[in-house]
Amino acid sequence: MFPYYFLTLQVLLSVRAQQQLPGSCTFEHSTCGYKSDPANLKWVLNEEGRFISADLAFAAGVEKAVLISPDLELLQWSCLRLVYQISGSGSLEMHLRPEGESFDYLLWSANQPSDSWLIASVDLRNSSSSQKILIEGRPGKETGNSVAIFEIHIVPGYCIECNFEEHHLCGYINIWNPNVNWYVGGSVARDSESNLPDDHTMSNQRGHYMYVDSVYAKNFQEVAQLMSPIMTTPMSGCLSFYYQLDQEKGNIFSVFTRDKLGHYEEIWRPDIYTKSVWKLVQVDIKAPHPLEVVFEVAFNSARGGYVALDDISFSPEFCSTETEPFFDPSIASCNFEESFCRYHQEHMEGSVWNRVSVRPNIYRIGDHTTGSGSFLMANTRYTSRPGYVGRLYGPFLPGNLKYCLRFFYALHGFMKVDNVLAVYIYDENNIAQEKVWTVSEGSRSVWTEVEVTFQKPMPTKVVFVSICKNFWDCGLLALDDVTVSLGDCRVSAELFPMAPGQCNFEVDDCGYTQDSNDRGNWFRLRGQTPTSYTGPKGDHTSGVGYYMYIEASHMVPGHHARLLSKELRGFLNRQCLVFYYHMYGSGTGLLSVYLKKAWERGETLLWRRRGEQSISWMKGMVEYECDHNHQIVFEAIRGISIRSDIAIDDIGFQKGPCKELEETTVAYSGFSENFNDIDY
Repeated sequence: MFPYYFLTLQVLLSVRAQQQLPGSCTFEHSTCGYKSDPANLKWVLNEEGRFISADLAFAAGVEKAVLISPDLELLQWSCLRLVYQISGSGSLEMHLRPEGESFDYLLWSANQPSDSWLIASVDLRNSSSSQKILIEGRPGKETGNSVAIFEIHIVPGYCIECNFEEHHLCGYINIWNPNVNWYVGGSVARDSESNLPDDHTMSNQRGHYMYVDSVYAKNFQEVAQLMSPIMTTPMSGCLSFYYQLDQEKGNIFSVFTRDKLGHYEEIWRPDIYTKSVWKLVQVDIKAPHPLEVVFEVAFNSARGGYVALDDISFSPEFCSTETEPFFDPSIASCNFEESFCRYHQEHMEGSVWNRVSVRPNIYRIGDHTTGSGSFLMANTRYTSRPGYVGRLYGPFLPGNLKYCLRFFYALHGFMKVDNVLAVYIYDENNIAQEKVWTVSEGSRSVWTEVEVTFQKPMPTKVVFVSICKNFWDCGLLALDDVTVSLGDCRVSAELFPMAPGQCNFEVDDCGYTQDSNDRGNWFRLRGQTPTSYTGPKGDHTSGVGYYMYIEASHMVPGHHARLLSKELRGFLNRQCLVFYYHMYGSGTGLLSVYLKKAWERGETLLWRRRGEQSISWMKGMVEYECDHNHQIVFEAIRGISIRSDIAIDDIGFQKGPCKELEETTVAYSGFSENFNDIDY
């Protein structure tokens, strides 16, 4: 049985004045409509109440327990606080299951064991449709390992908000320091000689607030930090709180934001001269990715005084009407399918960059977006002189913001790569501020992804520069799928993992499994396939990542290999399956996509390609409906020779119909005859 840890009577009897929404549960005498998924390990309610737990003591061959909430109507932004414990080893995950969709959305996860209860705070966006909360527990396999849930507490508002009247403190955490720390202030029991203030919420001694006192400060710049729950979704708006302080000069009270990489950014500090009264502060926050808010006090001596904090709130409206709205950096994104978007060249430099489309074949690759679309190319037959400097200017981006630039490039036939492509940041006066990236030796004829993070105090623009000093040393340079977003590329990659149903095979096989009856197998590979003149040179995702493929030399003609997705739930309307496939080699066989319904023997053919298509990764799309549990099956059949490797990558499911379906219904991979045929 899961060991029962009695936190404190205060946590058990925490104040319930704040409105609790349906889906809240203390597990005192029941599970409040929460049910265990019968296909997995059962959650067990403790005989004395107060928690529900799962362990593997009496389970055979089952690795997880899934707790499913009743239907929830979250018509307003809400905060879910989960009081939990992982004993020994194990993990917990929280998912959101929208009604009528095939996939669950990961909201939060934890895998660190603890000998006491912990609190997780998860922001839940408002929605007009019904949804469920799923909590998936995976206790470790060793004896004594278990996971438990003490309380699920759903309240209106944002998780960052707190008046500190409830004893769980809304998930705020004091970062422990041996000498100075944040404590709960207020209540009737207090030192009569204390100079600490009354609570702001209730304006009396019965309320609570947070405070830090310098009486135990021993060293110069002793620091106390109070850290909010991390935002689990990007937010922008007005952060408000009340504070008062009584401190000596040289002591510092500051408010910071902190991202997952540990980067701090100061957003506020008080005036030099302040009175010892509760004072309202309002400061705008623009969070392109999840952040924590940190209230920090640094004391110089034991006579530094105190700082008190109360009534933290948040509004999606900015504090000041003069605050500029959240800037949308997508104005600098472009896949060049229809035009140059907002990119341009100076007339004096000529048209070095040309927008082209090619019909990919066994000798040349197409664009990165679809395999048969448009992209930019420098040093084409349209270039009029033997040497050039070609600059491609992007639109202006506001200063003091951190940007993540991503793009794909490909090289063809270069003798030297020096100055072939570089990325500069220019200011509004067209002066180069910094070279942030330059190409290095790498694979040829492979679309390769680049990520660059930059930030400047002034308005800037991204400039792609290609230099060719000697025509005979230069080949062809291609550029495609430029995207610009807010925030650090590393943070966005970590905090915004692939959406449900998306798989690029970078980490693992995403739950896809082999058909045990096959005479061939799908392999996960990075780089070029072993057999020459067949298979891709790199993956579609980044050019240097992983993909799945069949190795024809391990099979005989007619042998097939089937790759099955995890079981997907039925859905209400149409759904779009998007994937990329690679069929290059003189003996290439057949690639098919099937719909396999649960409890039915037959399968429905959704999509098929036969024979060699091109040396490019091509985009495949198929639209289907299914109101039963089902699987998607990718079946590859080996062709007549060993040069018949087939590969797939970047599988994704999208809600609703395929927006570009008409492009993939034309025979021969959707090639159009309207392209400008560029030979290289």
